[in-house]
Amino acid sequence: MTTARKPTQRDVAKLAGVSTAVVSRVLNPDGAGTVRVGPEAEARVKRAVEQLGYVPNPVARNLATGRTHLIGVFTYEPIFPTAQRDFYFPFLVGIERAAEERGLDLLLFTGSSGPARARRAFRDGVNRMRLADGALLLGRTPDRKELARLADEGYPMVYIGRREVDGHRVSFVAADYAGGTADLATYLVELGHRRLAYLGVPDPEESATDRERGYRAALERIGLARTIHRIRKPPAAVDAHLVRDLHTEGFTAVLVESDAFARRLLAAAAVARIDVPRQLSFAVLGDPLDPATVDPGWTTFRIPREEMGSHAFDSLVRAIEDPSSMPRQVYLPCTFVPGSTTVRPGA
Repeated sequence: MTTARKPTQRDVAKLAGVSTAVVSRVLNPDGAGTVRVGPEAEARVKRAVEQLGYVPNPVARNLATGRTHLIGVFTYEPIFPTAQRDFYFPFLVGIERAAEERGLDLLLFTGSSGPARARRAFRDGVNRMRLADGALLLGRTPDRKELARLADEGYPMVYIGRREVDGHRVSFVAADYAGGTADLATYLVELGHRRLAYLGVPDPEESATDRERGYRAALERIGLARTIHRIRKPPAAVDAHLVRDLHTEGFTAVLVESDAFARRLLAAAAVARIDVPRQLSFAVLGDPLDPATVDPGWTTFRIPREEMGSHAFDSLVRAIEDPSSMPRQVYLPCTFVPGSTTVRPGA
């Protein structure tokens, strides 16, 4: 049994009575070339395409235009997020929405390499993301050397989240953590709190340093610079002794970097018999990294994750179409959310 041969552009050209260059121009009007096609010839080509059932080869078209019309999505997280309530899921929703609006396809890069099975953009010295016209990158722990190499190559990329790379300006779309934190600190001061501690992880990444910068800026602006008190330790080190010390030293509110600190603080306060929020209020600086099934109702701010995904997609498309417009570094505002973990001191 023989399989029928698929029609080619040469077959279409023969039936339409035109050259293959004319067929190529009709099928790819946005591609490079100087061939002019009149309306009558265009109509003949389209009739021939329909009559033969010709389907353009996307690989050949991409070779002709130098574009794949694919947008890559790459994450440095060890397992690509799939759960609906996962912290990264809204980013992907925003990316997909923007791709649908633009009529472009997404290519998901999930490969890993090395003994630790770490995510890598390069394999055997080759940038695997070259399969796409450009890529969106995610992940809290990127390989900075890879980002520098991608920048040196001039490969179009936009990181979702602020990332600093020595000697390079990397394009990104980030949440305005500094502004969101400043809003929470200002809110606590307006409630009557005058001593606000800041609790975060050691060796902070960009988003954490942005949060602390917002905390410091707010207190300095309000005139409480002398009360600035930063504590950096792992969430597991938050215990009853720490909570008692804060209360004894006159702190009535704490800004915590993540939900991990919030849960430890609540447990430690219960052991120390410190009432939350009447004796010690707290606010969480962003959405939970480990989302619960029920909203805990904490005072916090919402990170515009879907908007970050769609905005990053648009920035990447702009970079592909006009490389001179990059790098672009964009911050999107966070939304204040009042909750049950902050009250007036001694309320």
